[in-house]
Amino acid sequence: MTQPMTVRIELAHALAELAGGEDVVAVDLAADGATVGAALRALTAAHPALAPLVWRGERFNDQLVAFLNQDDVRRLQGLDTPVRAGDRLMLITAVEGG
Repeated sequence: MTQPMTVRIELAHALAELAGGEDVVAVDLAADGATVGAALRALTAAHPALAPLVWRGERFNDQLVAFLNQDDVRRLQGLDTPVRAGDRLMLITAVEGG
C-alpha cells in the first residue's frame, strides 16, 4: 500500500469562490502515480461546484491553465504530469487579449 500524499492547489479568485472561498485547497492522493489530473479530480470531488468549470465532459477545460511549480502543464505531460510532495499546483483562468 502506498503512502498518501497531500497536494496543495492554489485557485484563482473566481475559482476560490466556488470552493467555499478557499484560495488554497489540500487534496490527498496516493503518492505512487500522483498526477495533475488526479489532483484536479480530487479537487472537483471535494468541491463539486468547481467541476463544470474544470471539466468539459471528461476533458480539462481549455479556458483554464494549470501550472505545476512555474511550468504550464501543457508544456509538460498535460494532466499526466507527475506531482510530488512539495510541488505547487496553481489553477487559473486563461486570459485572452486582442
